[in-house]
Amino acid sequence: MNLATDHSKATLVAPEIIAPHASRAERLRSFDVADFPMPNGREEEWRFTRLRDLVNLMAGEPSTGQLTCSADLPAGVTATAVTRDEAIAAAPFAPSDRTAALAVANAETTRYTIPAEFTGPPLRVELSGTAGTTVWGHLQFDVGANAQATVVLRHTGSAQYSARVELVVGSGADVTFVTIQEWDDDAIHLAENVIRVGAEARVKHVAVSLGGRTVRITTNVDYAGEGGELTLLGAYFADADQHLEHQTFVDHNQPRGTSDVTYKGALQGDGAHSVWIGDVLIRPEAEGINTYELNRNLVLTDGARADSVPNLEIETGEIEGAGHAAATGRFDDEQLFYLQSRGIPEQEARRLVVRGFFADLIAAIRVPDVEAEIMGRIDAELDMAMDKPVEEVN
Repeated sequence: MNLATDHSKATLVAPEIIAPHASRAERLRSFDVADFPMPNGREEEWRFTRLRDLVNLMAGEPSTGQLTCSADLPAGVTATAVTRDEAIAAAPFAPSDRTAALAVANAETTRYTIPAEFTGPPLRVELSGTAGTTVWGHLQFDVGANAQATVVLRHTGSAQYSARVELVVGSGADVTFVTIQEWDDDAIHLAENVIRVGAEARVKHVAVSLGGRTVRITTNVDYAGEGGELTLLGAYFADADQHLEHQTFVDHNQPRGTSDVTYKGALQGDGAHSVWIGDVLIRPEAEGINTYELNRNLVLTDGARADSVPNLEIETGEIEGAGHAAATGRFDDEQLFYLQSRGIPEQEARRLVVRGFFADLIAAIRVPDVEAEIMGRIDAELDMAMDKPVEEVN
């Protein structure tokens, strides 16, 4: 068994902590909103969150607000409205926080069904909102056995939006699921993404957060059978006064599964704040599993803050490997010197370093148009930094 932790460059990284719960498995899950008290910021799962932006969503009042939905459904894929009781019956597991429970309680549920043995173009769902509107969302994606599918879920415009997104993947299927947050600067977005990985299935979940004032995405995963393979990827770029938060929880509850978690982010501007919390639970029955989680943050200007908290909870020694690493730092001076020594101006050298920082993660998405779009948005974010004097960037 290999247990590896690398904090050698973690200059701005929060130390590992011991959760106040006896076990990550004991955290509350419920469809009953009353089971979740109003957070006060001292709870482990909320202690980094900018709660002052979430007052309306935490109150949980019903709303008639809706996002405009545009869905490109490949042949054989269906979208249907289901009742709340039907949605709860089909859910992999209950919500793990107040806003997710509120989303299920208040939203109309849409279920997208990808049939068994499916092969075809991506399913694309685009949601767009209007400023000031409170919206509840509940989406279910059901992927049949041995399907090969890609789902792209994009958010644009503005809203105060809280959603639960569920992905159930049948045995032997191979699924890439991409959720992109491209909101306007005033948007609030809370989402619980839940995934159940079928036996011998392969699931890649990609979270890309670039827009919005406050974005908090939690991704919770368990396994329905042996041999499931999970990849969680995340990319984020926080600007001044922007809060981008991602929490992942991988529950290894079946033997011979794998999980590989990689999140990378860049930050620039006063008050830019990113949060990544990665939890992995290896239960006694999860023999032969292999897991690793990695978080890297690149700080481009003064006044930005990155919090990174990796956690491992291991209840069996009969595993292939388990480890984590987290680091936060500024530009690599050696890389900059190398590029400048070959005649590349400093600002362009900085751009190349940041592109290189994200390149391997973005290439791993393997959805070409999404990869190109994300890199284009990162370039646009960099243009904002490059317009500043060099002394502000250093």
